[in-house]
Amino acid sequence: MPTARSNPRPSPRSNPGPAAAPRNRAALLEAAHAVFAESGTAAPLSSIARRAGVGQGSLYRHFPDRVSLVAAVVEENVDALEAASAAGAALPELLGLVTRHAIESVGVVDLLAEDRPARMVELRDRVSAVLASRHGAALEAGQVPPGTTVDDLMLGVELVAGALTRRPAAERAPMAARAWKLLGIEVALP
Repeated sequence: MPTARSNPRPSPRSNPGPAAAPRNRAALLEAAHAVFAESGTAAPLSSIARRAGVGQGSLYRHFPDRVSLVAAVVEENVDALEAASAAGAALPELLGLVTRHAIESVGVVDLLAEDRPARMVELRDRVSAVLASRHGAALEAGQVPPGTTVDDLMLGVELVAGALTRRPAAERAPMAARAWKLLGIEVALP
């Protein structure tokens, strides 16, 4: 008869150790996107960990505080914006993508308005650089009003995102389109 020592069974909840770190981080970011879209950035971080299927300890190892988690979510959005730009997206599509991110993460605006750590300033600068890369062509094509600057576009992003923070989810996309239209810019919402 085998003893427990001679025939060890893996526990059903074995700990994969450090090898799980990248998977856990990705699951946490995916869960944060969903939870922030549903409940805003004030949602309990425990709900993000639970949705990701990890413990709170894992969440805090990857993101020591709420701002770190929000910054990581925003960074993923900026990475997607840069990828769209590299693939040749025009300014209306890029503004549409930024707006889609604002629609899905409305609470981010409130949190970031209170505290602009250096990392968030760097991410804002990256967005500005992407928009600047398409600014001249958009002016020539009449996609933005004459005289519109990149700073104007960034202000538009902030104004539109701010307008979305107090709207129910179903009203955000039409509200964003109306806000951009008031600013004289047609955006292509994905």
